Amino acid sequence: MGKEKEDSGIEKLPEGCIAHAIAHTSPLDACRSSAVSTTFRAAADSDLVWHRFLPADTLSILSSALRPFEYSSKRDLFFRLCDSFLIDGGKMSMWLERSTGAKCYMISARELSIVWGDTPQYWQWISLPDSRFSEVAELVNVCWMEIRGCIQSKMLTPQTTYAAYLIFKLADWSRGLDMPPQEASVTVGLRSSTTLVRLQPRRDAVQARRNRIRFGLLRPVEAPAVHTLNNGDEAEEVGERDPPPPTPALARDNGWMEVALGEFYNEKGEDGEVVISFTEIKGGHWKKGLIVQGIEIRPKHRK
Repeated sequence: MGKEKEDSGIEKLPEGCIAHAIAHTSPLDACRSSAVSTTFRAAADSDLVWHRFLPADTLSILSSALRPFEYSSKRDLFFRLCDSFLIDGGKMSMWLERSTGAKCYMISARELSIVWGDTPQYWQWISLPDSRFSEVAELVNVCWMEIRGCIQSKMLTPQTTYAAYLIFKLADWSRGLDMPPQEASVTVGLRSSTTLVRLQPRRDAVQARRNRIRFGLLRPVEAPAVHTLNNGDEAEEVGERDPPPPTPALARDNGWMEVALGEFYNEKGEDGEVVISFTEIKGGHWKKGLIVQGIEIRPKHRK
């Protein structure tokens, strides 16, 4: 007769003690723990654990949701909140990151500040079936493109590195979004970062470089200077190098595209507004065919 399998020492602990320990991990670890044994499953699925993974302002979030939530447990509520839902009268969408419980948002195009956004000859508002929001902004034709969005840092999860993304599409007739590249910035309190991005692939690399020189984004590389060292050898001084290439846009799995606008660290949520901007105001040339759904703010994970 085989020897009965003995429980490990931790299996003999009260369920509440195991649940307390799991509650200090992460939603991902809790799901993994539930596969260890029936004791762990009961502890990992308990309200004690999932209450800790829910945001501290869960009640406020639920009250701002466009539609009410029905749930049977704290675990059930957590995973329902992981699916995007509208808040603030449909002006924003929100969801929780499944692995960490961190809060994510998308600010709708209507909530963004778009220069000339209410002038039909420059921008128009249309509906698309695959958008989270009732309206998206379509660029008709402008030579000055400026889009800004903001969110209060206290709405975000503390001690989390976030990244902001422009969520967009390009119409078949889009033009002028390859060169010059666009400027993106993220400002939190006194901290600010700026980067160059490109929504549309360059059609002609040679002509693109000429445009960068023309628009003052890059000076022509001068011939390298040659200096003589003390020992008589010649040292070649490298001329001015090209700046880092603009961040390209990436395709999402839902038919939309995204481009990273910058990242920031949310310490305690006490830095006031996070201001995100996307501009192209230096080229002076016309551009069209950009369709903006919004700006997304979600945790940034290092690879």
